[in-house]
Amino acid sequence: MGKSFYHFLMKFRHPAPKDDISEFANHAYDDHSFPKNSSDYDEISNYLELNAHYLSGMRTFDYAWETYLFQEEKNI
Repeated sequence: MGKSFYHFLMKFRHPAPKDDISEFANHAYDDHSFPKNSSDYDEISNYLELNAHYLSGMRTFDYAWETYLFQEEKNI
């Protein structure tokens, strides 16, 4: 994979979040412990389950992850 998940997620940052992914991206940006260089689902998922009090549910992450995989596959 080319970009890390974090790098992909940052394109959804927005000063006034319009959806759950924008809100997730804004919080991930402020989370200095987020695994920024990872492209591993299990590593990121485990981190979020244990540390991301800002994420209302894993559904948002799963949707973002599927979008990430689609984008990465398209860029190969």
